[in-house]
Amino acid sequence: MSTKLERILWIDREIRAGKYPNARKVKERFELRNIRTAYGDRRFMIDRLGAPIGYDRIKGGWYYTEPSYSLPSIILTKKEIIAFFLGEELVRRYLGTPFEQPLRLALKKITQYLPEHISFDPEETLSGIVFTGGSTVEVDTELLADLHQAIEKRCQVEILYYTASRDELNERTVDPYHLHNIRGDWYLIAFCHRRGEVRDFLVSRIRRLKVLPYRFDKDPSFSLDEYLSKGFIAERGKEPVEVVIKFDAYQARWIRERRWHPSQEMEELPSGELILRLRVGGLEEVKRWVMGYGSHAEVLRPESLRREIREEIERMKKVYG
Repeated sequence: MSTKLERILWIDREIRAGKYPNARKVKERFELRNIRTAYGDRRFMIDRLGAPIGYDRIKGGWYYTEPSYSLPSIILTKKEIIAFFLGEELVRRYLGTPFEQPLRLALKKITQYLPEHISFDPEETLSGIVFTGGSTVEVDTELLADLHQAIEKRCQVEILYYTASRDELNERTVDPYHLHNIRGDWYLIAFCHRRGEVRDFLVSRIRRLKVLPYRFDKDPSFSLDEYLSKGFIAERGKEPVEVVIKFDAYQARWIRERRWHPSQEMEELPSGELILRLRVGGLEEVKRWVMGYGSHAEVLRPESLRREIREEIERMKKVYG
């Protein structure tokens, strides 16, 4: 689904290229349901952005009567400003990262470029919205900024990384691909030269970062969607396997409300119970997730995961007597 900004930028490019766009072309290009939306975009450009748009009957399309006209540097609606500020609130209150001041300054700069007839008080507008965060780890803003820059410029980075499972620090050279936020925690998806494969690195465990002067080419066969589909929450597996979980009628009320994984399929049972099917890797994460529901969830497949949960329950019985 397109946004007004996308359509306006496209119309502007088409006009400048001498292609004489019109409402019908806009409707076809963005698969709009109603052609009035396209006419509304044209009216918005004229009334709100001061665009000198004329109609050429011979060419059958729009053109600028003043060729020197250019769109404003920033085009934002009130809803987009609210969305931006909500993002800032989300980062500050939910993601648990120290971005509050930089984002507030950015918001202040953006509002300076809004048309005079748009008044926006973020404190008043968002006073009825409250975020409560989970247990997240704060990340150095500069570290995230350096990683983002390295990703954009495709520069290798050298990191001193703490591996919690082995309680050790080691240096690694990685090709940074993406930054990924999971439940408020930032992960770096990168090709690890030490392991020879793409891996996740929890950014808060990066003790030292050095951007190297060496460029890298991303593996053309790498697909972010495919990579993420092989994991469950924050853990990746080698190859996805089918996981089948049965939830009792009580817990099923909440399970059916959410989308837990792109591959999920749900089967409703006459008893009110629910069977959830996933095709995922990272079975250790699935194990922890399922056990969080206690007796309300039962793993049916794979047998290996069912056995691991059974063994964990036996160890818990020893702990609790």
